[in-house]
Formats: sequence, structure tokens, C-alpha cells
Amino acid sequence: MAEKADVVQGPSPYRGWVVTFAGTGINLALGILYTWSVFKTAIAKDFGWNGERLNDPYALCCLVFAFAMILAGRCQDKLGPRITAFIGGLLVSVGLLWISTTTSYLVWVLGFGVLVGTGIGFGYSSATPPALKWFPPSKTGLIAGLVVAGFGLASVYIAPLSEYLLSHYGVLGAMRFYGIAFVIVVCGLSLLLINPPAGYVAAMAAARKATAAPAAAAMPGEMLRTRTFYLLWAMYFIGSGAGLMVISSVNGMAKASMGEAAFVAVAVLAIGNAGGRIVAGLLSDRIGRRWTLMIVLLCQAILMFLAIPITGSKETPAVVIALIATLIGFNYGANLSLFPSFTKDLWGLKNFGMNYGLVFTAWGVGGFVLPRIQQMLQARTGTYASSFVVAGLLLLVGASLTFTIAPSKPKVAPVPVR
Repeated sequence: MAEKADVVQGPSPYRGWVVTFAGTGINLALGILYTWSVFKTAIAKDFGWNGERLNDPYALCCLVFAFAMILAGRCQDKLGPRITAFIGGLLVSVGLLWISTTTSYLVWVLGFGVLVGTGIGFGYSSATPPALKWFPPSKTGLIAGLVVAGFGLASVYIAPLSEYLLSHYGVLGAMRFYGIAFVIVVCGLSLLLINPPAGYVAAMAAARKATAAPAAAAMPGEMLRTRTFYLLWAMYFIGSGAGLMVISSVNGMAKASMGEAAFVAVAVLAIGNAGGRIVAGLLSDRIGRRWTLMIVLLCQAILMFLAIPITGSKETPAVVIALIATLIGFNYGANLSLFPSFTKDLWGLKNFGMNYGLVFTAWGVGGFVLPRIQQMLQARTGTYASSFVVAGLLLLVGASLTFTIAPSKPKVAPVPVR
């Protein structure tokens, strides 16, 4: 039986903010995915895995996470965000507790790659839709950015905490700790995810500044028959894959100049990642999604080419490494607020969960393909240069594709949530 939204008599304007920050909190836990580069260094040392295997659990987790978003989105649309997020918390916990018992490559691929990936998909898919339903279209970018910022910001605390846990309890002990902690956090916060009551219409503050009108509730099949879906998918694949390539290896990249303090680069990249989601959301509410995305992809391409000499030199100052990591994280994070906003603008909120799940598969395929290519190239060449060249060229292609997307049309009146 579908979960029903709480009946709200004269809904408080603060209810939407409670839902928004509950979603942010859930994503703060699920963002453990972004600290893989910290764990990868310890796994290589303690487990004895070869270079090409090191990214496999992470890459598979990205892929499963993305495709689980389709099923999770359907679940969110039909059963509601509470149940969906609760399931996600349980799956992440089971996966982390399972891998905390062994160094087996197969168990880590299944436990982290499949179970944790599926759990993250269920939790992530249920955090944004209820928050968007409480606010007018003029705040779509901001609210989407705030909710997904938690996922990007997670590394700020998980990276140093993981270094502490790894040094005192090892890889397996760290996974055990996170398995217990995250089920409490995610399942607890899931209880705060509430849809507005039927017929609720968000107050239209500054309606003229709203950026886009949601299309009449488009079904997934209708969305898949549009050319726009495939163009967005290609750009998401490029923008997310290039960012995840760096995120999965930033700890190793920073080791040459930062030594044991390399985890700081992971943390500052996370700050950029979270900031990019919020800033891009706000900017896209003002100048439009298309122009914001073009700026983001072009800047990311420039950063990839600049990173070649920076990461290739052992004499690069730590502050420069930290700065480039922050900027790459910023532009990568922008994608995670722009594409859910695009999806809402173009195809509406009624089937948003499943529709965005289909769009989000681009993130997973990008996160599987480009980090895998990066790991293979680095294992063969011993440098990151060729990986950055490939990513930079792809980002230039993605930036050019933004011109094929029609700009959003302004919205004049709110649409009730049903």
C-alpha cells in the first residue's frame, strides 16, 4: 500500500525546509562513495590487490547506484520517500557489514559494488523529490542543490574520520563502523521525508523569476522518445564521468606532494563538490540551465588540461593541488544539481523519481567507464596525463552539445502537486 503524505492543515513554510535538510542529512551519509580514494590506498597495502582491481568495487557501485535509481525512483513515486529511503539505509548497512568480514575481492565487488550501490540508489532517489514538491519552480535549482550538496560534502568529515579509523582499526574495522552508523542515520532521517498533501500549491515568491515550466507529467516512455533525453544523457555521462575519474584517485594524485596529508585534498574537493551544487542551482535559476551547464563543462575541460603538469610534478605546492581539487569538485558537483532540475523542468514532478532515475543512468555509466579507463591508463603509463587529456576532450564535446538543448521558457503560475 502506498505511503500517504501527512495531512497538513495550512502547511507550515518550515515543513519543506525540514524535508530538504533531512534529505541533505541522508546524502551526507551516503556520500561515503566519494571517499573511495582514501580506502583504495589502504586496500592496496593491506589486501594486496593489483592496480587494475582497485577501482572495481567503486566503479561497479557507481553503475549499480545509477541503475538502481530506476527501480528506486519507481518505488519512490508509488510508495513514497520514507519507505524507499529506509530500504536504502538497510541495504547500505548490510553491504558494509558484509565486506567488513573479509578481504575477498568477490565479496567486496558484491557487497560494496552491488548491495551498497543499490542502497545508495534507494536513499538518493528519495531525498530530492519530496523537497522539490514543497517549493515553487523559482527555487528548483536551489533546493535540488541543497539536497544533493550533502552527498558531495560527505568527504569533508568522512575523509579525516576514515584516516583515523584506518590507522586504528584497519579497513575492515572502518567498514564495520560505517555499517552500524549509517543504518541509524539514514533510517532515522527517512522518517522525516514527507510529501506535501494532495492539491498543495507552493507559494509563488517572485514568480516572474521562475526559470522553467514543468511539462505535463510525462511518462518515462514519453521521455525516452524525445531527442532531448539522449542529449542530456550524453552530457551527464561526460560531466559526471570526468569528475568521478578524478574523485576516485585524488588521494593517490596528492600523495606525491602532500604525503600522509593527502586526505586533505579529498576533503577540499568535497567542499568544492558541495559548493558547486548549490551555486550552480542558484545560477541556473537566474540565467537558465543550459548556459550554466555550458560554463561548467568548459571550465572543467580547462581544469583537466591544467591538471596534467600539476599532478605530474613532485614539486607542486600542496596548496595548488588543493585548489585544483576544489575547482574540479565544484564543476563536477554542479552537474548533480543541474540535471535533476532539467528533468523537472522538461518532464514534470509526477513521475520525477523514475524519469530522473533513467537520466541518472548516465552518471553510473560515466562513473563506471571513465574511472576504469583512468585506472588502466595509469597502470600502463605510470602517470595521469593521458586520462586528463581524454577527459578534457570529452568535456569540450559535452560543452558543444549544450547548444542543441533549447533554453527553458519562463513560468508564470504554479502547478499544484497531486
